[in-house]
Amino acid sequence: MWLLLGVLACSNTELVEDAGGDGGTIDLGPMDQGVADSGASDQGPLDLGQDGGTHSDAEVPGDTGPDDAGPTPVGVLSGACGELDDTELLGPAPYNFENHLDFTMGYSMADLMRLSAGAQEILADGTAGGSSGYSEAFSFEVLARCEGATLIKSETEIVYDPSTSKKTDILVQIDGHKIGVSVTRAVGFPRDDPYTVADALPLIERKLGDILESSANVVPADRWVKQMLHVVAYSQAHADTIRMTAAMIDPAIRADTILLVTVTDGDDNFIY
Repeated sequence: MWLLLGVLACSNTELVEDAGGDGGTIDLGPMDQGVADSGASDQGPLDLGQDGGTHSDAEVPGDTGPDDAGPTPVGVLSGACGELDDTELLGPAPYNFENHLDFTMGYSMADLMRLSAGAQEILADGTAGGSSGYSEAFSFEVLARCEGATLIKSETEIVYDPSTSKKTDILVQIDGHKIGVSVTRAVGFPRDDPYTVADALPLIERKLGDILESSANVVPADRWVKQMLHVVAYSQAHADTIRMTAAMIDPAIRADTILLVTVTDGDDNFIY
């Protein structure tokens, strides 16, 4: 299996963070773009050299369809999914992945019980600040449905020494390993304004730096083996900018962070 992740923009395309204003944490690795579904562009020369493995859009592990016993999940997942295994989770290299989450049917409070238990808990627990609840909840939703992730702790439950340390948003377990997940959104204001590398670069660098700090300061009981930066992107153009930005990051800052970009489609305004 492999991994996925989200970022926002500033200036006139203001960068919106999910870490509640604490900066979160991040690391970008080679972006495996080899598959996304609708609209995922070819990585071409921007591929940082790590093959994302076998990507399949036909079926998404963990998704329940009309013939399954459970309730139909919120949103339709496609693209890179089921990608993370010990190579990505324990190895020293960064990796990049992209997928899509289509909200053609939208989302309302009536859909709450269709979310995973972990996503419901994240919404119930709240965040350390800011309006990032939905992006963090759907970050977990994607990881649960794609990678079989289980929630260990939400943002406000993870412990650091010192307590003033930069923080990550979610602590999950994937394949028996603790993984820290920092979530951010890539969107402009107005939302359809161009989203450029100049807009994204300061945020990505800061988020990746915060990931290094939170990884150094998390207490042993909560310590993860690797962090992921999950960027929730407003459009394919926003995701393309994130991919280009990731390729420009200093390797010392990028470190071994997994970058997952999830492009939201359809009636997705509620998440931004």
